Formats: sequence, C-alpha cells, structure tokens
Amino acid sequence: MKDVLASDRAWVGFDLGGTKMNAMLFNDEFEVRGRRRKKSRGSEGVEAGIERIVASIAKLLEEAQLPRESLGGIGIGCPGPLDLEEGVILEAPNLGWKNVPLKKSLEKEFGCPVFVCNDVDAGVYGEYRFGAADGARTALGVFPGTGIGGAMIYEGKIFRGKTGSCLEIGHVPVVPDGALCGCGRRGCLETIASRLALSAEIAKAAYRGQAPYILRVAGTDLANIRSGTIKESIDAGDKIVDEILRNGAQQLGLVLAGAVNLLAPDVIVLGGGLVEALPKLFLEEIGKALAKQVMPSFSKSYEVRIARLGDDAGAMGAAAWARHNVEA
Repeated sequence: MKDVLASDRAWVGFDLGGTKMNAMLFNDEFEVRGRRRKKSRGSEGVEAGIERIVASIAKLLEEAQLPRESLGGIGIGCPGPLDLEEGVILEAPNLGWKNVPLKKSLEKEFGCPVFVCNDVDAGVYGEYRFGAADGARTALGVFPGTGIGGAMIYEGKIFRGKTGSCLEIGHVPVVPDGALCGCGRRGCLETIASRLALSAEIAKAAYRGQAPYILRVAGTDLANIRSGTIKESIDAGDKIVDEILRNGAQQLGLVLAGAVNLLAPDVIVLGGGLVEALPKLFLEEIGKALAKQVMPSFSKSYEVRIARLGDDAGAMGAAAWARHNVEA
C-alpha cells in the first residue's frame, strides 16, 4: 500500500454526526485507503474528544504507512451551530461541546489545511460528488432522523450563510402553535415528520393496542422503536404504523414542494435510516405531495432519488470538500 500512495496526497474525511465518529482516508483518486469508526461519547470532555479525533487520524496514516506531511487536507462534518469561517463548533449538544476551535487545534497538530462544515452539508456533498446527486446543478438533500437535516449543493458548492450553515428544513414552521420542538420553537416540521416524532406516535398506538408487533418486540420505549423495527412492524401487518409513516412522509413532501418552488433543485436526495428502511413508501408519499403542490412550471424539473452512500456519505463529503477548498 505504501507504494500505491507514495506519490499521492492523502485526504481525510471525518464525520462527527450521529452516534459514531467515522473517519476515512483517501488518495488523490479518492480511493478508500483506510477507515476507522468509533462510538461517539457524549460524556467526554473537549480535550478527550479532540485527542480521539487526532488519534484516529494518526492511526489511519500509520496503517497506510504515510507520513503526516502527505496530508493535503482534512475535512470534518460536525453537528450543531458552527462558525464556518473560523472552524469553531459553537455548540454540539450530542457531544457536550461549546466554542471548540477545532480547525485551529487540528491544523496545529497536523500542519495541513482543515475545513469544518455541517455534518448534513458534508453528507449531501458526498452524495453530489460520489452518489445519488452526481451531475446535479442544484441538489437538495433531506435526511429524516432524530431531527430532519437538510442541505443544498449549488453549482458544485455547499449553499451556506455568511458564517454558518443553513437549509434547516426541519425547522420550517408547519403547525401554528404546535408541539414544542427541540429548537425551542413550536410547530416545526421535526415535530410531526422526524423519526423521533413518528416513533412517539407509534408508541402511542402500541400503548392503545393498535400496533401489536411493536408492543411485543419494542414496547412503548422510544429507544427501542428504531427504523428497522418500524419496517418489520409494517411487514408484520401493523396497519396503523404504515398509516403514521405515510402521513409523516406526506408532511415532509409538502414542505419539500415549497422548497422546489423556492429553490428549483433538479435532484432531491432522500436519506437517513428510516428512508433507507422504507424507500418505496417515502418515494410514493413524497412524490404524491410534490405532484400536488409544486407549481406546474416546475412539475417536470426535478427527480427524487434515494441516497446511495449510507454512513460513508459524511466522511466522503468532508474529505472532498477539503480538497475542493484546497484546490479552489
């Protein structure tokens, strides 16, 4: 492997989103030359967290028999509000971090450019470069999960605000004075169409005896009502679960219709564990909602696709974004 990589620059992509830290090493042809994945630890402090990131990158280089000097750049996809210009994580609740100068810390450690971006931005950029949105002029990505992440790639670049990321589609208000959202506002899309919101409705149905499969295998504990369990319950004949999922997908589709009217994407990428578990259901219901609400002049201007890269999208996109910025 050392001979293959000897003349190449190396690129590292790191995804801090989700429940696992995912790090990948690429050569100049963007062939995967190493990967490391570890469970995120929300209880660890900033210093310990950065040490784990440094150790993971160092281990990737060691296993590939590469010196640190071969690094062309490092890209890191991070959750939470960010200062993209300074590369600072302003707040990452799942990590317990605030005001972390990640860019500065890693550049000092590895001596190469480091680029911090939103984790959903990184995932959608990965799909644009290597997956479902390849060749798109304007790609809109939406990932229903615990929340609902959104991102857009416009003419090869991540669409963003002046200093931070944007496309918070999960926080589009849809129900006036509706349920309280994790953001502190009421009636956001996340309160009715995220996996967490849908799982809560499914738990209620199980409690009422309307979802016997869920009640038997998961009870009413939201932690046990995962994407795979939801699919299994629909396959087992829990009709109420199928109805809940379709209603949620329709609500997501209505907001996406507004996004099409506003942004005119030519590709819409749907991803996340729930979509991956039930791709046909989401394509059907979102397709119906789009057809109903998109302006006639835009009705044939877009294509809805399922994400292809799975858990690797964020790390791949972060590394590719680092290279894009180095070579810009």
